Amino acid sequence: MAQTGSIISGMASRYAGSLFDLASEAGTLDEVEKELARVETMLADSADLRRLVTSPVFSGEDQLRAISAIADRAGLKGLVGNFLRVVARNRRLFALPGMIAGFRKLAAEARGEVSAEVTSAHALTAQQETELKQTLKGVAGKDVALKLTVDPSILGGMIVRIGSRQIDTSLKTKLNSLKLALKEVG
Repeated sequence: MAQTGSIISGMASRYAGSLFDLASEAGTLDEVEKELARVETMLADSADLRRLVTSPVFSGEDQLRAISAIADRAGLKGLVGNFLRVVARNRRLFALPGMIAGFRKLAAEARGEVSAEVTSAHALTAQQETELKQTLKGVAGKDVALKLTVDPSILGGMIVRIGSRQIDTSLKTKLNSLKLALKEVG
């Protein structure tokens, strides 16, 4: 299973690298990154689109027609529209989330940024985001691009991932630690 995951990850990285190279040459890195963020949002918001992307039931032609129609309707032209069509034609849509993440990572590296995934119990205000970016910049030594996620199940605090490092200050984790400590005492 781990072997299959690394094959998919490698393939997604190659596609992301190719798109990054094309966008760099065309001078459209920011535009492509914004359009890929729109695609990512569309995937998150639509169960039907996720099914189209992940299901092996759809033929390559069906996926290509559907992705072409979606790209046209969403106004995804140029590199991103063509990229989606190539990915669909090659029957690689299942790896699209990994390709988007790979592109985002390459773009952040090109800007001298490091990306951080932040999960909080509630949405952060603009001031909190700014303060968090400054604090993480001090830790990472580089500008930080935040990918924010809200997960009310952590109850409070936040979980921050930068590369392979994770800082978990969530109330849920603290309560679980306390629960384990109390079991050991009693």
